[in-house]
Amino acid sequence: MPLIALPPQSVGTPGGFDYVTLDATRRRVYAAHGGAQSLLVVDADTGAVLKQITVGPMAGSAVDPSDGHVFTGNGRADSLSEVDPVAGTVLRTVNVQGPVDAIAFDPVLGRIYGDEDDGTRIFVIDARTFKEIATITLPGHKPEYIQIDPTTHEIYQNISDPDPHVSAIAVVDPHALSVTRTIPTSDLQNNHPLQYDAVHRVLLVAGENQLLDVYDLSGRQLYQLPYPYRVDQCDYDASRGWLACAGGGITLIAFDGRSAPRILAHLDGARGLHTCAIDPRTGTIFGVWSDAQGSYVGRFVYRP
Repeated sequence: MPLIALPPQSVGTPGGFDYVTLDATRRRVYAAHGGAQSLLVVDADTGAVLKQITVGPMAGSAVDPSDGHVFTGNGRADSLSEVDPVAGTVLRTVNVQGPVDAIAFDPVLGRIYGDEDDGTRIFVIDARTFKEIATITLPGHKPEYIQIDPTTHEIYQNISDPDPHVSAIAVVDPHALSVTRTIPTSDLQNNHPLQYDAVHRVLLVAGENQLLDVYDLSGRQLYQLPYPYRVDQCDYDASRGWLACAGGGITLIAFDGRSAPRILAHLDGARGLHTCAIDPRTGTIFGVWSDAQGSYVGRFVYRP
């Protein structure tokens, strides 16, 4: 039951990467190429590098489904931007009060959420005016990833606080823009990846102590999977019930919502490979990494 690595494409510009985002409709993959201070644009069908757009020391990105524009969290530049990936230009930028790591976009409410790298806040941006409208204070330190419930529009933010009594998933009310409750993740050390399964209404989160937990929205732990690999960030494809996780390689996990998740396959890879995204149309997994020789984008295919 192997994962197959297709020949990687060289990006050319050295430097590390952060989050990967995929626009399945327009067939483009985006990667935050922080080392090159650019947004990498890749063809989702061929894996070919299309362009790099200079933005800043990027970390996160999110796609506006209405026009295909990409919102970026610009790391230590303390800002978020809107990028036209076709024209290759930065359209707008808004400054915030701290470095931005992961971001998420709610197209119904028209809001961009950016969490503060190694901090305690979420910055809320109105996508229409491109102005900051709120700052949400989190009950802990070091936010890692943001997910949005497309039905209730609640925001789920994992907090990778080193104190196990503080480590949690914070739940934010989209109207009050404040934390209403937390889901403790005290058995996880440095909970990094967070994904929301909107079909089964559960949260999947893993820790650096090689455990993957599944919680319902009340905070009840439903399942736990021993995870014998390094893990940084993951991406979930609800149509297939696949969770792809990166951490010096790619691990593919199956989850059907009715039983504990199980590992389908694992493939070791470059140590710098720590973020990935699944193409929901084809099931291809995209990952990016850098080493002493350069930077690369790779495709991984599961063949049962």
